[in-house]
Amino acid sequence: MAIAKNDKSTIRAWAMFDWANSAYNLVITSTIFPAYYTAITFTEAYGDRVTFFGVQVVNTALSSFALSVAYLIMALALPILSSVADFKGNKKAFMMAFTYLGGIACMGLFFFKLETLEWGIICFTLAAMGYVGGVLFNNSYLPQIATVDQQDRVSAQGFAYGYIGCVIIQVICFVFILKPEWFGITDPSFPPRLSFLLVGLWWVGFAQIPFVKLPKDRRNSGRVTRHVLRKGFAELRDVWLRLREIPEIKRFLPAFFFYAMGVQTVMIVAAAFGEKVLRLGAPKLIGTILLIQLVAIGGAYLMSLLARYIGNVRVLMLVVCVWIGICVSAYYIHHEVQFYVLAALVGLVMGGIQSLSRSTYSKLLPADETDTASFFSFYDVTEKVAIVIGLFSFALIEQVTHNIRYSALSLGLFFVMGLILLFRMLMLRKTAAA
Repeated sequence: MAIAKNDKSTIRAWAMFDWANSAYNLVITSTIFPAYYTAITFTEAYGDRVTFFGVQVVNTALSSFALSVAYLIMALALPILSSVADFKGNKKAFMMAFTYLGGIACMGLFFFKLETLEWGIICFTLAAMGYVGGVLFNNSYLPQIATVDQQDRVSAQGFAYGYIGCVIIQVICFVFILKPEWFGITDPSFPPRLSFLLVGLWWVGFAQIPFVKLPKDRRNSGRVTRHVLRKGFAELRDVWLRLREIPEIKRFLPAFFFYAMGVQTVMIVAAAFGEKVLRLGAPKLIGTILLIQLVAIGGAYLMSLLARYIGNVRVLMLVVCVWIGICVSAYYIHHEVQFYVLAALVGLVMGGIQSLSRSTYSKLLPADETDTASFFSFYDVTEKVAIVIGLFSFALIEQVTHNIRYSALSLGLFFVMGLILLFRMLMLRKTAAA
C-alpha cells in the first residue's frame, strides 16, 4: 500500500513510536534502572563487585558488557531480518514483534532484586534487543513518509515526541520514587521495580498508534525458506554494492560509526558515571537526566534549523566538536554544578546529532528506493556495532583501571576520528562541486 508523503497524521503516528519506546531509553537505559542497579549491587562486603553466574565482575562493567552482547546479537541478526522483511513485505510485523519483546522484558524487570541478578541482566539484555529491532524498522519508514526536503524536520519531530513522552513517564515514575508514602509503599525497591513495569506497559500501549495508522506493507505470500534467506543475503549484497557506488555514503557511514561510539556510550553510562564520581543519589540523577531530555527537544529542532543554512555535515562537525569538549571535561569534574552544566550541554547536542544523523543518511539514499528496511539495516548495524565497541571499551578500561574517569576520557578519541572523517566528506563535496 502506497504511503502519502508529508501526510501530517501519518507523520504524527510514526513519531508516536518514538514517544512509546523512548520510555525504555530514558528509564531503563539512562535513569532509574542504572541508579537502582548501582545501588543494589554495591554492598559493604564486596563493594562494587558482583557475581554473575559464578564470575566476579565490576557491577557497572557487567551492565555495559550485557548491553554490548545485546547490540552485537542485533547487529548480526538485523541485516538478515531486514532482508526477510523486504522480501516478505512485512516490516511492520517485525516492528511489532520487537516492540512486544522489549516491553515484556521491561515488565519482567519488576522481579529484579540483588538475589535475582541473573534474571535482571537477562531481561535488561532482551529489552535492549527489543528496542534496537523496533527502531530499525521504524526508521525505515522515514524516506517513505516524507520528501527529502522535509526529512530533517520529520526526523526532529520524531525525536521531540520521544523526549516529551519519556519525560512524562519519567515524572510519573519519579512521583512513586520520591513520595512512596503517598501510596502506602514501604518496600524501597518497589517504586523503581514498578517503574520498570510501567515502562513496559507504556511502550506496548502507545506503540499501538503507529501499528494501526502506518499502512500495511505489500505482502509476499512466499514462504521463508533457505532459498528466501539466500535471496535475503543476495539482497544485502546488492544493497552493499549500491551503497559503495554512492561516494557520500561511503564517507558518511565510517564517520557516523566513530562518533556514534561516543554518543551512544555517553547516553548509556551518564547516570552510572554521575553516581560513581559524585555520589549524587537517584533523585538528583533522575532530575539531571530529565533536564537533558528537555534541553534535547530544543537541540533537535535547533540543529534541524541550522542545517538549512549551513548544511547537515557542517552542523554535525560542530556538534562533534562539542562532544569532544564534553568527554575531556568529564575527566576533570569534581562538583555537582559542573556535572549539571555538562549535562545541559549533552542534552543540547544529543537530540541534534541523533536526529540529523538519521535524516542525513535518509537524504543520501537513492530517491527511487522503496525497500528501505535493507538500506536502513546498514545504518542501524553501523550504530549497533559502534555501541558494542564503545560500551565494551568503556567497561574494559574501567575493569582494568578501576577509574571510570579514564573510560569517559577515552570516548573523546572516537569523536576525534568521527570529526576527521566528516571533514573528509565535506572536502569530497567541495571537490565534486568544483
